[in-house]
Amino acid sequence: MNVQIFIPCFVDQLYPTVAFNMVKVLEKAGCSVTYNTNQTCCGQPAFNAGFWGEAKDICQKFLKDFNGDEYIVAPSASCVGFVRNYYERLFENSIHQTEIKKIRTRIFELSDFLVNVLNFTNFNASLNAVATYHDSCAALRECNLKKEPRILLNNVEGLQLIEMNDVETCCGFGGTFAVKFEPISIAMGDQKVTNAQETKAEYIISTDMSCLMHIDGVIKNKQSSLKVLHLADVLANF
Repeated sequence: MNVQIFIPCFVDQLYPTVAFNMVKVLEKAGCSVTYNTNQTCCGQPAFNAGFWGEAKDICQKFLKDFNGDEYIVAPSASCVGFVRNYYERLFENSIHQTEIKKIRTRIFELSDFLVNVLNFTNFNASLNAVATYHDSCAALRECNLKKEPRILLNNVEGLQLIEMNDVETCCGFGGTFAVKFEPISIAMGDQKVTNAQETKAEYIISTDMSCLMHIDGVIKNKQSSLKVLHLADVLANF
């Protein structure tokens, strides 16, 4: 199967290894991967900050960059959720509605694509460790993903997955929320790390590097031994 990949801007700039590992995983699952080097951002940061005019320009470019019939896979439920759920609202009563309805059926977060499209759930990956999983708000509420990452992780040899308390509670990042409401954001992140520590886990795993970036900052501030891993990093360890 031929697939296009969308690499979110923060992954491209800060965590490129996640992108390379996603490619490894997709190729292991039998996909031929294409990366359009013209791609930039999905438009979510501008939209969330209230700059809808600027967001429209970025989103129109996204629609152009990913024009076609192939599946689009991204290592971020946040970006996928934005394209699926907010493009239609942003371009209401515009000529782009047909394009948007089509792209909503083509774009998938990585775990969703592997489990529900490819039905490929065992990569012979291994990680001899205890880990806990963080459900990102976008994965849960924008993409309706809960079981998919856990199905994949339960097939990782040597990995013991322990659920933390309040697993569905936000980590406190929320993009600009972490800037505008810093004390609340930090408190939420601190509680998330505390809950993770209580499981005695060595790693926190998630589908969203944006959440993990925030959580990792709290971990370092608390001088905890916890480490963060994107799902793609775990699955690519074969």
